[in-house]
Amino acid sequence: MTKTGWSAHTRLTQRIPHPDAYTHMTLVLFKATLADDAPPPKISPVLRALWLEARGDWDGAHQIIQDTNDRSVAWVHAYLHRKEGDLINAAYWYSRANRDISTFSPDCEWEEIAKEFLPCTP
Repeated sequence: MTKTGWSAHTRLTQRIPHPDAYTHMTLVLFKATLADDAPPPKISPVLRALWLEARGDWDGAHQIIQDTNDRSVAWVHAYLHRKEGDLINAAYWYSRANRDISTFSPDCEWEEIAKEFLPCTP
């Protein structure tokens, strides 16, 4: 039990968010939200795009990334095009992100990106 009255296990298994869940979200908690109907409120556009892509909405994720005029999203843009199979476009975005083209599985790269952008990664 925590001071909020809910253990971490209970929060994960019964979908009860910790009061600070959106400012101190871990990868495990973020992935658990994929079972929800909508992404968590107050997450960054990058995390919202990753959430949508993981739920099968590539177009929605890509729209968010295209509308975010920030160089920090280049890695996500690269990942999306790699996942889509457009390796030439992906290579361009990896270079914009100053990263080598990923050799990890798409699932592993998704987790790496999420950890980079989550406010709290244990």
